[in-house]
Amino acid sequence: MDADIFEEIQRLRRAGRKAVLATIVQIRGSVPSFQTAKMLVRDDGSTLGSVGGGCVEADVWAAAQDVIREEKSRVMHFDLTEESMAEGGLICGGKVEIFVEPVLPIPEMIIFGAGHISTQVSKIAVIAGFRTTIVDNRPIYANAERFPEAEAIYATSFEESFESIVPTENTYLVIVTRGHQEDENVLRWAAGTNARYIGMIGSKRKIRTIADNLIKEGIDRERIERVHMPIGLDIGAVTPEEIAVAIVAEAIQIRRVGFKHPMSKKLFQDSRS
Repeated sequence: MDADIFEEIQRLRRAGRKAVLATIVQIRGSVPSFQTAKMLVRDDGSTLGSVGGGCVEADVWAAAQDVIREEKSRVMHFDLTEESMAEGGLICGGKVEIFVEPVLPIPEMIIFGAGHISTQVSKIAVIAGFRTTIVDNRPIYANAERFPEAEAIYATSFEESFESIVPTENTYLVIVTRGHQEDENVLRWAAGTNARYIGMIGSKRKIRTIADNLIKEGIDRERIERVHMPIGLDIGAVTPEEIAVAIVAEAIQIRRVGFKHPMSKKLFQDSRS
């Protein structure tokens, strides 16, 4: 059964779906299951496996809905008294501790631009657990030889790639093209998506100019302010490798703690003062 559960976890993660894995980690007394028993609760509410049945599984299933939403683990304790056993139809007694953890999709990072920074971002992102996709309108740069670790490569116009790419809450968009106009075109599209993270490289002057252009076009200011620009954590990075580390680190920060980079709003405030 464990093998089936782990195979299903891999299938769900590749499909971009969430789930919760509940595992019995400690038992005392006699309980209607056995130590290390597991139950998988999918994002559609269906389950695979068992951690004992009755009221225990009902409570675990209910808690799984919160774990999926919050993406945070929790430990649940059950004291199977005579009263609770009677209500749940259980025939044994004892105490059980169950670890309930989120199973999250493999995060997808889509990198617009295939220059020196992008090659390093893709490598580091894959090491950090992301799947990467490369988009660039120059086949000489956007190819498997330069990006052997990338899961997908679009060597076409950025506009054409928009028709095939559908960002979700599991998608991280990195905008590092070779020119200001291309950055602006990509950001115009990206701002209207549901991507979890959007970051764009550039100087403060470039960022203000592009942001002002898009807002004048009618794009909601809040959608622009959520973009992380300049992209990456401020660690004083200079080389392509260092900049890539800063970019991936920021994506990890968003993934794990949901930190909101304040620079975008500060730039807008500065530009209005």
